[in-house]
Amino acid sequence: MGLFALYTLVPVWWLLVASTKNRSYLFTTNGLWFSHFDLWQNIQDVFAQQDGIYARWVLNSIFYSVGGAAVSTALSAMAGYALAKYAFRGRDLIFNVVLGAVLIPHILFALPLYLMFSQLHLVDTYWSVFLPSVVSPFGVYLARVYAAASVPDELLEAGRVDGASEARIFWQIAGRVMAPALVTIFLFQFVVIWNNYLLPLIMLNSDTLQPVTVGLANWRDQVNGGIPYSVTITGAFLSVLPLIIAFLSLQRFWRAGLAEGSVK
Repeated sequence: MGLFALYTLVPVWWLLVASTKNRSYLFTTNGLWFSHFDLWQNIQDVFAQQDGIYARWVLNSIFYSVGGAAVSTALSAMAGYALAKYAFRGRDLIFNVVLGAVLIPHILFALPLYLMFSQLHLVDTYWSVFLPSVVSPFGVYLARVYAAASVPDELLEAGRVDGASEARIFWQIAGRVMAPALVTIFLFQFVVIWNNYLLPLIMLNSDTLQPVTVGLANWRDQVNGGIPYSVTITGAFLSVLPLIIAFLSLQRFWRAGLAEGSVK
């Protein structure tokens, strides 16, 4: 466990330390310890580069991640609840297809999605990245497992006896019971979308539409063209902060949802 912790934390520690150094001391001092604290100047250089396009990349990533994760969570909750609580023809087949989709790497969908969106004339638009982000087979699977284990049928029957509609039962009764699982789905999908690189790289040509992952990769390729390493490294450090904030703020729901949904 100690080795795994070092393997995970040392790169993050190096990123933090490197982001505090300017270009003169980045490769001439100890890479794992602080020297000549220039973090604030590096941050100013990041947001000043290319007329402040980094801020636009961050806003794009927030739009793709928060919006995509929210819609994906709602769709996953409805699909998982239906698969768990309604008996209909083909239910097992649909769930098996969902399981199969979980096992397929997302990278395999990139080219078919590009060809599909090309036919729809949606390439190089926000929709070409946002729409694929709202589908999460893993989210459907987790919602289905959690709903089957944690939402009692007696509770749903009590709502029907009281005259509540199926939509009201789902949103006001089952949805509240499933809240820990929904937060877990949102968090996982948020991280997946935020770290997505290949899909926006293929779909987007305009710099103003790109997320921060693709933008930083472009800066890295332009090191010889005037983009300093210190700017790229500091931008990478800043791009990690939203993920840390999301985990710290939602970890108690994440732990509860993952444990309860899997154990039951």
